Amino acid sequence: MAAATGAPADAGLGGRPARQPRRMVAALAVTQTIGYGTLYYAYAVLLEPMAAALGASTAAVTGALTASVIAGALAAVPVGRWLDRHGGRGLMTGGSLAATALLLAWSRVDTIGQLYAVMIGIGVTGAMVLYEPAFAVIVSWYAPPRRDRALLAVTIVAGFASTIFLPLTGLLVARLDWRGALLVLAAVHAATAVPLHAATVRRPPRPGRAASRKTGGRGRPARPPGAARRAVRDARFWILVSTFVAHGAATSTMTVHLVGFLTHRGHAATFAAAVAGLLGILSVTGRLVLTGARRRLSVPTVLAVIFAVQAAAALGLAVAGGTRAGAVLGVTAFGLGFGVASLAVPALLADRYGTVGYAAVAGLLAAPVTLAKATAPLAGALLLHRTGYGPLLAAVAGCCTLAAAGVLTRAAGAVAR
Repeated sequence: MAAATGAPADAGLGGRPARQPRRMVAALAVTQTIGYGTLYYAYAVLLEPMAAALGASTAAVTGALTASVIAGALAAVPVGRWLDRHGGRGLMTGGSLAATALLLAWSRVDTIGQLYAVMIGIGVTGAMVLYEPAFAVIVSWYAPPRRDRALLAVTIVAGFASTIFLPLTGLLVARLDWRGALLVLAAVHAATAVPLHAATVRRPPRPGRAASRKTGGRGRPARPPGAARRAVRDARFWILVSTFVAHGAATSTMTVHLVGFLTHRGHAATFAAAVAGLLGILSVTGRLVLTGARRRLSVPTVLAVIFAVQAAAALGLAVAGGTRAGAVLGVTAFGLGFGVASLAVPALLADRYGTVGYAAVAGLLAAPVTLAKATAPLAGALLLHRTGYGPLLAAVAGCCTLAAAGVLTRAAGAVAR
């Protein structure tokens, strides 16, 4: 049985559907799309012109993005604790304002040191405004199955962030140069994320009088003591961490090195880029598969199957990736697992530890997973330099296999309990 939860006031618990949470979900779908597009995906397009303007190597400029991701990982735990205590409105609005200011500062950097400083700040603000706080807000409002549908709606829309912002940023760079492109992106972010977070993100309405008496009439649900402490003392939590660390390492490594692998196997650069571009669309497909399959199967079972398919796909690419059909089939199979973690993690954590104190527990999980995503491509590059693409894809397959075994082990432990 899951830990006791607070009582979200949304109609997901049985009442008539409320307008406020639906408006909030729609707003979060927009802000997540714009947030990921401006704060993360645009960097790939800006990398080369920034390197040329700053007189730095592409490796040095790429390192600034890695520093940004690591900063976001380190900020995840304190951000989660803040969310549990104060809710998401002030945090996400303030984070959006700070992110807008940092986008403007980014357009003015003249040295590689300034770029690193700005990107570290963007990493911290990303932890305040992107998926983790958005999911925590949704979890506080909704109970299953409406929670699952709300999370799916946000992640499906946000899944197209790369599809929208990669070509948009490229067009802006071609017309305005990279500094002008950042000014436009900052304006878009300020005009959407800031007012939408301020106007729509709210705490759930006060619980009933009985719950109010438990909290001294303050209207906040009583927190079970030490939600995060209970998680860190739970062996199944660390199995879950290991599972998503392994999976995050596999997906981030594949993202970074896929185009290089395909061109190494003789494909044209345009074909390699087009095939790699399927990953964004397939991340949405994978989320739909998970949502549909969980009506008949448990979330751990569906995840284990998807992770196993990804392991087979990575090995299949090593064998047949030199043909167009083999490349497309392998990337398609691997891409189905790209977006599932964003839906699975809230379901698994809320079911086991409850919704009260969810953000702190989610932050504890997000920190090591994000660190793995940031550092695994670098480790993959070292392995690639020494051994080639075959062992690299075998390592990716091994990580996916470990993730499949981990999620099944956690599920078996939950049943045994």
